[in-house]
Amino acid sequence: SYDFFVSRFSEMCHSSYEDPDVRTKIRMAGIRGLQGVVRKTVRDELQANIWERQHMDKIVPSLLFNLQDPTDSGSPGCEKESPAELTERCFRELLGRAAYGNIKNAIKPVLMHLDNHSLWEGKSFAVRCFKIIMYSIQSQHSHLVIQQLLGHLDANSKSSATVRAGIVEVLSEAAVIEASGSVGPTVLEVFNTLLKQLRLSVDYELTGSCDPYSNNMTTTDQERQLQEAVIKTIGSFANTLPIYQRAEVMLFIMGKIPVPGIYPALGSPIAGRVEVSQFRNSNMLAALPSSFLEPLLSFTLMEDPEIRLLVLSILISLIDRHQNTHKFTFLRSVILSDISVLKLKVDKCSRQDNLFMKKHGQRLYRHIFLTCSEENSGRSHYQALYTLLALLSVELANEEVVVDLIRLALALQDLALANDERLSLYNRCAVHALSAAYLSLISQLTTVPAFCQHIQEVIELRQKEVPYLLPEDIFIENPRVPESLERVEGEVLFQQFQIAEVLGGSGYNIDILNTPFTPQITAFHCFC
Repeated sequence: SYDFFVSRFSEMCHSSYEDPDVRTKIRMAGIRGLQGVVRKTVRDELQANIWERQHMDKIVPSLLFNLQDPTDSGSPGCEKESPAELTERCFRELLGRAAYGNIKNAIKPVLMHLDNHSLWEGKSFAVRCFKIIMYSIQSQHSHLVIQQLLGHLDANSKSSATVRAGIVEVLSEAAVIEASGSVGPTVLEVFNTLLKQLRLSVDYELTGSCDPYSNNMTTTDQERQLQEAVIKTIGSFANTLPIYQRAEVMLFIMGKIPVPGIYPALGSPIAGRVEVSQFRNSNMLAALPSSFLEPLLSFTLMEDPEIRLLVLSILISLIDRHQNTHKFTFLRSVILSDISVLKLKVDKCSRQDNLFMKKHGQRLYRHIFLTCSEENSGRSHYQALYTLLALLSVELANEEVVVDLIRLALALQDLALANDERLSLYNRCAVHALSAAYLSLISQLTTVPAFCQHIQEVIELRQKEVPYLLPEDIFIENPRVPESLERVEGEVLFQQFQIAEVLGGSGYNIDILNTPFTPQITAFHCFC
């Protein structure tokens, strides 16, 4: 039995001898002693004993104590190994020897040590520990570490927001290290746990307390930071999965996230911050299959504006494969007369991209149109819609799609002219401004001179006579909305027949452009 050696060497690791040099030597001897015990038991018939809980509960905290001690860096200019360096090497060796059945007993003391010494809040040491763990254990065992972290997060559901955020941060870092797709059987458990924590956090934010039966209070800022960390971690885990599986996971998430009316507590704290979770992909057919796209788009018809904004953010994140999103910020400036300054990254559409738009394009156009028809859409919605239209143009547009998008922009102009009682004067001006900004962009992308000239002439005339139909007057802090839109006619409008003529003369098939755009409401949408 090695009980005596484990106890004695662990005690030496915690030496508090007054002389710092002697103390360092004792601790180093204790660490080497534990390293020797581990190495000996690997070739010994008593090998299994070293992994028993009573031994791990002594060995692991002793190593972590030396790993975190800021006074153990050794003498300046000394090339000798410090206790922290020796400890890390010993810790890695220990973890590397852990078999499948021993992982739990090796990780549990780490979690307890971080709890007992309040080391989750600082994050840095906890993250460092688990980076060592994830890089040291055999890769096929990494999902066991994730499972234990998830269980520990659940066990700390009523702990302070800083503790929960620290555990979530460690989970996020572990997900990045995890080999692609090897989360294995824990995939749904990961998302179930994180979404549960998200819902709990929103509840705690509303009540101001983590536990009604104690004085464990919390603040809005703390819970918001936790929510940010959870969303980031969801994105980190999703990015370890194959593309086809990401859509399935996002569909699962959508089924789990409650919506206002069913679970009113979850709403605005999440929407608008989803951009922290990026899902990179190269194949749109795989990233947005019908099973995911249809229920996702159905949320664009919900009355709650935050949910609609959330959906637009998700679509933008999925479609933007060349990080162009930040370049489409027309709401902060005037319409650009020369888009070359944006330095857009554009690739030729692949066969899969063409198939995706042929299959789903009309559905996307319909939902963009219907979102513009919502009376409670605001500046952030129009910004997102412009970005979505712009990304469709640079990521997925062939000649047929270009004509479809121009037709949609003209339909938006007709929507704003229709004097629909549901839309306020501001909304009608905003839709006009959105249409103008997008037509300016698409005309420059098509590089048809007569098309660009017509769009530019209308914009210049609007600047002089009806500036409230352009972004710089409408998408500002205090929009300059007119008393009426009676003067909106004639040359301040984009002319469908003129655009069709110049595009047709440049070889575009304009048959669809001469057909009025009608968004069809399907049974699926009515159900939602």
